[in-house]
Amino acid sequence: MGNLKLFSCFTFFLSILLLLSYTTPGLAHTLSTKSRWIVDEHGQRVKIAGITWPAHMETMLAEGLDKDHLDVIVKRIVEMRFNTVRLTWPTYLMTNASYASVTVKQSFHRLGDKMNATLHNIKRLNQDMMDCALVDVFKKVLTCLKDNNLMVILDNHITVPGWCCNENDGNGFFGDKYFDPEVWLDGLTRMATLSKEFPNVVGMSLRNEPRGPKQNPSVWMKEMVRGAEAVHKANPNLLVIMSGLNSGTSFAHLQAGVPKLSFNGKLVFEVHRYAFTDGGKWASTNHNEFCAKVTDEMTKDTLFLLEKGYPIIVGEFGQDQRGNNVNDNRFMTCFVAILAEHDLDWVVWGLAGSYYIRGGQPGFEEVLGMQSFDWRHVRNRTNLIRLQGLKEPFRGPGLPEKTYKMMYHPRTGWCMFKVWDCWGIGPCDVPRAAWVYKDKKFYSYNLFKDQCVQYVRENKPVQVLRDCNEWEPISATKMHWRTTAEGKEFCFDIDRQNTLMPVPCKCISGDVACDPTMQWIKVIDTSRVPQLVHCTQPGC
Repeated sequence: MGNLKLFSCFTFFLSILLLLSYTTPGLAHTLSTKSRWIVDEHGQRVKIAGITWPAHMETMLAEGLDKDHLDVIVKRIVEMRFNTVRLTWPTYLMTNASYASVTVKQSFHRLGDKMNATLHNIKRLNQDMMDCALVDVFKKVLTCLKDNNLMVILDNHITVPGWCCNENDGNGFFGDKYFDPEVWLDGLTRMATLSKEFPNVVGMSLRNEPRGPKQNPSVWMKEMVRGAEAVHKANPNLLVIMSGLNSGTSFAHLQAGVPKLSFNGKLVFEVHRYAFTDGGKWASTNHNEFCAKVTDEMTKDTLFLLEKGYPIIVGEFGQDQRGNNVNDNRFMTCFVAILAEHDLDWVVWGLAGSYYIRGGQPGFEEVLGMQSFDWRHVRNRTNLIRLQGLKEPFRGPGLPEKTYKMMYHPRTGWCMFKVWDCWGIGPCDVPRAAWVYKDKKFYSYNLFKDQCVQYVRENKPVQVLRDCNEWEPISATKMHWRTTAEGKEFCFDIDRQNTLMPVPCKCISGDVACDPTMQWIKVIDTSRVPQLVHCTQPGC
């Protein structure tokens, strides 16, 4: 998705962004759960909005230290406005002395001369790490994250260091060649004990993406309970996070009941989803129809846990940041609508723009990485802005109980709003982005509450007036909003100036090539009432 041209009120949007930043709570040292929410020591909601930083690959070193200094990399995470880092680690880092005790220099040397240039760059940029044991460098990373007020989730990603995952890599499920449950429990215990030194470590993901021919619901239940108990015994402050079956995509096996633990208020479930989860179907199927299908699947397989009173973190999702992958682009626009509707905690894959080595290739480029190949800038700022719109909670403990509607535009991550002559989409905290949907009409929440959204004429911006139209959701996704006027049917659409226009509804069904996403509006519940401010910009 390319950058959209911003319309004439954009200067006003920027001033509003500065005035209306939701105040994020300070670094929470101990988190727990309250029904489906993650909360701090005071019972206030803390929304996880994070990014994965891989440290589980062959070198067992957090990626990117050949591109910049550790503190610079961490400060870029802060600048991108993430509040959490999911830091991955292989079991052998904690349990196998032949891995854990080697230094950074030794770790690269054993991979051969092809790593010499990479090692030289690490020495140039992070000289103090060269002769440190790998586990000590891991601690340095945790310390730097703490010093920059970033929460951490430690993710047991794999047993043997390397790229993850495939169905037959020997790391997928309990009893696989490299997945001895007793070694795994030992590793969890050691890492949870280590984490007590770092109050910013708030959770432990027990195992990344259980998968493979041996996966079995009863074995999953037994071993995940053992893992949770081991982590809690070693560090009772941590959230314990369980990933589902089928590579972390499904908790259908928990329809009959969730794991029973000896402690309460710490259990969180983690789901993963990518475009490639469904092969190439996003690009080869009508976008509306396939988005609705995936939404229904996730509701049945995973999101039911919210109704049972358990938090869900989307622990991995992402897209090709180059912006030219139709399959990925279609997936992401649908998926952020799911994140917004359910106000889910999330961690995107990933930080790394490149890896030291992957598949035997030094300097492997990661096109899903938020950072560029050289780790010096954001690869796709449009995609980052869309994620930033999901950073703050829409509802939950600590926010007002009364809810209203936001008209969320998943293509941009912005919301519909009206401020005098400025009418279209903008940051969701802009005043009068709040609506009441009643009798099939959208009424303004903050101002002129007796006025609602009115069709004027085709290809002219809608207005907020006393005489207004009925709008109802259509299409499989329920994200097209239709009205009837002048004997025709029209849907909301965002034009190139980001103005809300009524145009003929398109891409409802059948057509594979058609892109409906400028017409998609997800109406979500929120209790985060935008503050009212005085507009001083001309025309507003």
